[in-house]
Amino acid sequence: MSDNQPTEAKVQRLKQVSPIWIVPLVALAIGIWMFVQYLNSQGPVITLRLPNASGIEVGKTAIKSLNVKVGVVTKVQLSKDYSYITVTAQMDSDTGRMLKNDTLFWVVKPRIGKGGVSGLDTLLSGSYIEMQPGKGKKDKHHFVALDVPPVAPADAKGLRVILTSRQAGKLGVGDPVLYDGFTVGRVEQVSFDINSKRANYQLFIFEPYDSLVRTSSDFILASGVQVKVGAEGFNVKIGSLESLITGGVTFTTPVDDQGSSQLKQKAYYRLYDNAAEVREKMFEQHLDFVMLFSESIRGLKAGAPIEYRGIQIGTVQKVPLRLPTSQEGFTSKQIPVLVRIDLGRVYDHTDEGTLASLHANLEKEFKQGLRATLKTGNLLTGALYIGTDVYKGEKPIHTLEYDGYDIFPTKTGDLAEVQKQLTNLLDKFNKLPVEDTLNSMTATLKASEKTMATMQTTINDLDRLLKQKDTQALPGDVRASLKQIQTTLNGFGPDAAPYQNLEGALTRFEAVMTELQPVLRQLNEKPNSLVFGDEKTKDPVPVGGR
Repeated sequence: MSDNQPTEAKVQRLKQVSPIWIVPLVALAIGIWMFVQYLNSQGPVITLRLPNASGIEVGKTAIKSLNVKVGVVTKVQLSKDYSYITVTAQMDSDTGRMLKNDTLFWVVKPRIGKGGVSGLDTLLSGSYIEMQPGKGKKDKHHFVALDVPPVAPADAKGLRVILTSRQAGKLGVGDPVLYDGFTVGRVEQVSFDINSKRANYQLFIFEPYDSLVRTSSDFILASGVQVKVGAEGFNVKIGSLESLITGGVTFTTPVDDQGSSQLKQKAYYRLYDNAAEVREKMFEQHLDFVMLFSESIRGLKAGAPIEYRGIQIGTVQKVPLRLPTSQEGFTSKQIPVLVRIDLGRVYDHTDEGTLASLHANLEKEFKQGLRATLKTGNLLTGALYIGTDVYKGEKPIHTLEYDGYDIFPTKTGDLAEVQKQLTNLLDKFNKLPVEDTLNSMTATLKASEKTMATMQTTINDLDRLLKQKDTQALPGDVRASLKQIQTTLNGFGPDAAPYQNLEGALTRFEAVMTELQPVLRQLNEKPNSLVFGDEKTKDPVPVGGR
């Protein structure tokens, strides 16, 4: 091999990395770090159920708590049945501790409600979702937003009670809770229990007014204006100005029974419609009777009092108890009314008697004539009530039961008696010969008309007679005759000669009578004086007696 022969080059691949790759690697590392930081800064994702998406915008509508942003809406979609919407929101970190089973959400927007005006600041900034953090033990990420803001926060100090009622719609969320006319709380929730078929109203009473609630307290519906028209007349009651507009509920405690303070949260109370129902609960022990009335019961309503000589002993329960069956029809002629006689009204204290003793006493009184009658309680409204009294001579009743109820015997009322007497009077009036009398009066009127016509003819003839010249000359002849009569009468006056002659004769006659008076007196004393004279003979005196 020659030394001038060229040698073969050796090729070797280098394994080192180019420095240019450092830049993307650093960028990737920064990106990964930022992504991790982003994930660490994000909180949980929650969903909210809302009735509609009014004011909600993706990426703009914020979720706030105490005016601090804690999340943002990321998605809005309709439900499968289109009955509501589902809002997905991305919460910030450190919000997991707020999302509990008692956390509340609601949309803040301008509202004018019973509690006043709220949400005016959203007119410019737009609506947002308010979150009230919960303090429960269970985490929760799916919520149902409230339609209206809650009355009190979950951590507010006070007392929550639940009122039950047979009817719904008596109270609304935000209605005031009153005590002696002062607002001490609000209605917080309204619900209806399907199983018990009762409405439940949850109240929140703020501290320190919660100490006013006792175990014996009574909650009464406080409508703005209460007007009651019954047998007692008109009863009008006006509450506070707020209750006048929105209604509300008030609670009271019996004066003689303060009870103990209510310490239990969400204790149940009954909601009474009025104060009269509160008084009625004192008379839970009662006897049910049926009263059968043969007259009209128009004006008799459920709740009307049953009185004994002005003292209430019971209440009307149902008017009528039932309608007549197809077999009875309207031939029964009696209308059943269900009533109750209260033990507490008959006796001063319920321990003085029992229902059995009350029933026995009433049966004894029925035999002695105790009867019930319908009476007019108000002439203006026509309201009736039932009065009871003892009537002597009443016949005993034969029917003792009606549809399983004992019968309280009745008697026709005074009003029915007056109506009966008026009916009898009208019947007698109808039997009078009114038509014959009217015919006779018509004939008399016709005869009178003929008489009046005859008189009119006579007057016309007399008028024509007076208008004649001979008749008009009569007054002059009559005046001449009167003058002649006057002249004749003047001849018998005091200055006339006949009058003076008669006066002289009477004077002489009076003198003669004066002279005859002694003679007449003597004849009156001694009628025989004209025969024997008037001399008085002396009594003879015996000679021997001288």
